[in-house]
Amino acid sequence: MRVVLAEDSLLLREGLIRLLDEAGASVVAAVGDGTGLVDAVVEHRPDVAVVDVRMPPSFTDEGLRAALEVRSKVPSTAILVLSQYVEESYASDLLAAGGGVGYLLKDRVSKLADLSDALERVVAGGTVLDPEVVSALFAHRRRRDPLGELSPREREVLGLMAEGRTNTAIGRKLVISQGAVEKHISSIFTKLGLPPSGDDHRRVIAVLTWLGA
Repeated sequence: MRVVLAEDSLLLREGLIRLLDEAGASVVAAVGDGTGLVDAVVEHRPDVAVVDVRMPPSFTDEGLRAALEVRSKVPSTAILVLSQYVEESYASDLLAAGGGVGYLLKDRVSKLADLSDALERVVAGGTVLDPEVVSALFAHRRRRDPLGELSPREREVLGLMAEGRTNTAIGRKLVISQGAVEKHISSIFTKLGLPPSGDDHRRVIAVLTWLGA
């Protein structure tokens, strides 16, 4: 797995290079700003770009904006955001852009296996989200357009879908049957005006598109 890494802190960048190497990835370029990220992805065509959110010059959301540019220029590139912060605005846009996207909080990636799993899932076209990121995006969406149509249980199911969980995993988490999960999902899509699909990744993408709408 070939990786382009974008992290402005030299110490963190070097540490992440070693971690990624231990996770079985090959870092083909490591840069410190958004412009460097876009240039490196265009040059090296990696499987995945691992991106921090806050980078020079303003240290606000440069990483996410650069990731969006990466997806527009090289759509096949998976994106894994590793950050200390949840930046809602561009995060919603990035997550709505399609599969092969992850957003994890650095402090909550406690095991090398977690990082390896996240990389494999986004490269395979899946979606990986920290629960705290999902909660922040839900809160952002509620401020703009309350989810009054959804029941509390449907909100739980939708949140787990946004984390990239399968129907079986959702049922296990909520201690309900797979048939009940499918009924909740069907109701969610009906209430949100989204067409149902038999493909798990497409359903997750539709949910994320709605979150960023």
